Amino acid sequence: MATLEIKDLHAGVKTDDGGDSFKEILKGVNLTIRSGETHAIMGPNGSGKSTLSYAIAGHPKYEVTSGEVLLDGENVLDMTVDERARAGLFLAMQYPVEVPGVSMSNFLRTAVTAVRGEAPKVRHWVKEVKEEMGKLEIAPEFAERSVNEGFSGGEKKRHEILQLALLKPKIAILDETDSGLDVDALRVVSQGVNDYKAGNDVGVMLITHYTRILRHITPDFVHVFADGRVVESGGKELAEELEENGYVKYVGTPAV
Repeated sequence: MATLEIKDLHAGVKTDDGGDSFKEILKGVNLTIRSGETHAIMGPNGSGKSTLSYAIAGHPKYEVTSGEVLLDGENVLDMTVDERARAGLFLAMQYPVEVPGVSMSNFLRTAVTAVRGEAPKVRHWVKEVKEEMGKLEIAPEFAERSVNEGFSGGEKKRHEILQLALLKPKIAILDETDSGLDVDALRVVSQGVNDYKAGNDVGVMLITHYTRILRHITPDFVHVFADGRVVESGGKELAEELEENGYVKYVGTPAV
């Protein structure tokens, strides 16, 4: 049983005005995610949802000014990015980056070796990768292509979920995994997340604008994010209310 506790988290970025100006984006986030739970984070553009994911993962652009992020009692904010990954955190990015010259097969085996602490046996590794690629309907030739280079949006997102399945994290943060997906890709990616959750002791933070992915991945909790904070929480019926009425009522709402 893993637990991620976000306690009064404040973070932001330095502005580009040439001075020392700082823009606070997260303004006291409190949230707890446990193994077996799926939490949907929904909110308007600019509310700080992606900043939350990057601050937890350790993106250097974002500076945490106060608060804690505890994974099984240990503050991940004291860890380097790679230490956070080895501790069991995973981030599927909204815009996966391209890495020319590095094949997907080499990238995946290197990442898995770093997380597991030893290189997987080649015979078992080939079988494991082939099986997971098949589930996600990824053609075998993609294994030798450079990481995300020339991939469509759907192909990039499928490979993010492939990483999830192979790295086997305790807590998976999925930042707008549904963006840029057509109906078929959304189905395949969502099933990949559901399959991983069904077979592993994992907690999921699913960041999204829309309810369409929640028709495939059923959330246990839905949180409305506005002005850098969680302003309301509920069950999946809250997502249906947001689909119908939008976020207007939550603008300027105090944090819960």
